[in-house]
Amino acid sequence: MRGDPRIEIGRIARVHGIRGEVVIAPHDPESDLLDRQPALWIGGVAREVVRARSTPRGWLVQLAGVATRNDAEALRGQAVEVDRAALELGEDDVLLDDLIGCRVERIDGTPWGTIAAVEGGMQDRLVIHDGDIERQLPLVDEFVTGIDLEAGVVTVDPPDGLPEHKRL
Repeated sequence: MRGDPRIEIGRIARVHGIRGEVVIAPHDPESDLLDRQPALWIGGVAREVVRARSTPRGWLVQLAGVATRNDAEALRGQAVEVDRAALELGEDDVLLDDLIGCRVERIDGTPWGTIAAVEGGMQDRLVIHDGDIERQLPLVDEFVTGIDLEAGVVTVDPPDGLPEHKRL
């Protein structure tokens, strides 16, 4: 959510070996962020990183205080977060989490709802709630024409015929 002090970057996918190592599956497989983190937040708890290395199936990480396979098993499936300050964002970069809660307006200024979620996949999509209507808009420059995080407004130019669904 916008302004959170920590950002989720992945999940603990599985355990590796008997010495407490875990495999972290990052949300961005191309990221090398785990290579330079002194600590990670696992399930909301700060944990020192003893060592981390990239593998074809995720990041193999040894955490301080996690010495056995059983210790590591207890962490399986938990969210992995980093401090927001650890992210090196360019001037025009935006964290997808920061879009959640932003008001959405069409290019003519007409209100079009609020971003409730960002769904990842082959094509990231904004999930926009407008009363009892839900819309899913592909997150591409053609449709998302402006982002003003300070004002909490995302400007869109949706295509004609975009499906709308009644929320339950």
